[in-house]
Order: sequence, then structure tokens, then C-alpha cells
Amino acid sequence: MPRARRTELVALTGAKVVSNTALRWVGPFLPTLERAFSTTTGTLTGVMGICELGGLTTVATGPSLDRGHERRVFTLGLVAVAVSSLIALAGTVPAFAVSFLVLILGVSNLTVAGHAWIGHRVPFAARGRAIGAFETSWAIALLAGAPLLAALIAWVGWRGPYVALAVGAVVAAVVVLRLVGADAPHLAERPAAARASLPRSAWPPMVGSALTAAAGIGTFVVSGAWLDDAYGLSTGGLGVVAAMFGLVELVSSTTVATHGDRIGARRSVLAGLVVLLLGVATMLSAGDSRTIAIAGLLVLLTGFEYGFVSSLTLVSEAAPEARGRAIGLSNAMGTVARATSVFVGGQLYEAFGMTGTLTLVSSCAVAAFVAFSLTRR
Repeated sequence: MPRARRTELVALTGAKVVSNTALRWVGPFLPTLERAFSTTTGTLTGVMGICELGGLTTVATGPSLDRGHERRVFTLGLVAVAVSSLIALAGTVPAFAVSFLVLILGVSNLTVAGHAWIGHRVPFAARGRAIGAFETSWAIALLAGAPLLAALIAWVGWRGPYVALAVGAVVAAVVVLRLVGADAPHLAERPAAARASLPRSAWPPMVGSALTAAAGIGTFVVSGAWLDDAYGLSTGGLGVVAAMFGLVELVSSTTVATHGDRIGARRSVLAGLVVLLLGVATMLSAGDSRTIAIAGLLVLLTGFEYGFVSSLTLVSEAAPEARGRAIGLSNAMGTVARATSVFVGGQLYEAFGMTGTLTLVSSCAVAAFVAFSLTRR
């Protein structure tokens, strides 16, 4: 890409690090928030699962992205992240619910805006590299963000991360407005096709991507509670483990960026799902071994990150004539899948422990494998 385009991509990726940190820190530090809000894992995961449905709004956002409003949507998403952090400072379960809903609205819409921005500007032959680079933000959010937030919790309490994230989101919005080019309309070569139904071939990768997301989030959201309940991991320990999660995810997304275009997105997704299922098997065999349990989580998240980021490349080309609409709809499908996984996975965890959650996760991964097997090359 031209240097100016690379600068814009770096700015968008840095801003997404902030938004992803706001979203991802909740799972590993769920025990801390349980104590702060005087509630249970089931209650918080139930709230989070319902709030995930806020991502359905990307269906309405998609057409706006096809008209060239990516920067506007992205910036408004960052503003929503800042507002959500301020709401959470009230320190009650209802405030957490409202905060998480606003957070999901912001993160979901800025994410699809970023993918549409890349899809409209980067040829498919090099898109895996661009999307892989953009999605390193998902891993960096844990690798860099989790230890910092753990230190803030130890220093000033659970409100520290929320204040830091509110400030960070505002700064990120200013950076995006200054460094990313202003919105410009896209000239649709086939406007009639953009208004028509999406092609039948678009659905398998969209369904597969949604199920892959469900498999990953279903495990991640209860990972902190599991390590705390079953292995007595402290808040500091959770911060270290979360950083390890971020490291393996960074390796995965970077591998997509450097090798995904050569390997092929479809084969990359299938390989990632196989690795995810190996992680499930390792976790189920962990017994009383904390080392094996953490190793299994790392393997699972490696496969998830590599497979999911690769799936985004397929989704970005599922309907080239209506790219924004397809990306928005795919995210909405992922929203329903993630919300169901978070809600049901949390309840299964409380009822049957991690075995119940992993049964759901492995079912989603197998179904995703079938969907991608049906995806056109």
C-alpha cells in the first residue's frame, strides 16, 4: 500500500486496540467485577450475552459504509466506547448492563467500518495482510492492555480501567479524525446488484465466521472465572495469563498477515478450527493441572484467532458489489451467535462447569468447519 494508506491503517488499528481493550478486559477480570458489583458469573455473562445483540445494528450501518462513510462510523464508535466507560463508573449491575450495551454498539460498528474501509481500498490478493494487521488490535488489547489494567486495579481499584479507557477512546477518536482521510462516496459499478439479494455463495462464509466467533467468545468469557474457581488464580495471575492469551493471538493474527494470502483464506480457516478443537481436547484432559489447563486455553485461542481473522477475509469478498452490506449482515449474524454463546455458555458453566461450556464450543467449531467446507474457493 502507499505510505499514506499505511499510516491510515496504523491509525485505525491503534484506535481499535483501545476499543478492543474496553471489550476484552471484562472476561479475564470477571471475578473482580463480580465482587465489585456483588453479583455472580451467571448474572454478568447473562447481561453480556443480551447486550451482544446491540451488534445487530450493523445491518443498518452496512449501506452507509457502501456510500463511503467509514471514518464517520468509526469515530462515532469510539465516542460510544468512551461514554460506556463513564456509565460503568456508577458501580451497579444496571449501570454495567447499560454500559456494556453502549460498548457493544460502539465496538461492533467501528469494527465493520474498519473492515469495509479495507475492503474498499485493498485488492483481495493482498487483503489478508491488511485485515490481519488490523486485527492484531484484538491480540494487542490483551497483550498490552491486560497487564496495565491489572496494575490499575491493584493501584486504584476496579474503576481505574474504566477511567483510563474513557480517556484513551477520546484520544483515539481525535487521532483518527486527524490522520485518516475524510469520507468520500464510492462509485458503485453495478448499483442494481448492490440493491439485489446477496448471492447464495455469500452465506456459507458468513455463517461459518459467526460460528467461529461463537466458539471463541464462548470459551473466553468464562476463562477467568474457570481459572479462579478451579485453580485459584489471583487477579495478578489473571493479568499475566490474559497477556499470554494476547501473545498467542498476536502471533496468530500476524501469521495471517504474513502468510494468509499465500496459504489461502479458506484453508487457513479450516486449519484454525482444527487447532481450536485440539485446544478443547487439551482443556478437557487438564484435570487438576493448572499448566495443562492454561496450555489448552492458549492452543484454543491460537486456533480461534487464526481461523477467525482468516474468515474475515472471506467475508469481505462474499458480495463484492455490496461489500458493506455483507460485512454488516455478517457481523449481525455473529452478534446473535456470540450472544447465544455468551449467555448459554455462562449458564452451562454454572450448571456443569467448563465441560458444559466446551461442549457448546466444540459443537460451534464443528458446524463452522462444515460451513467453510461448503464455501467456494
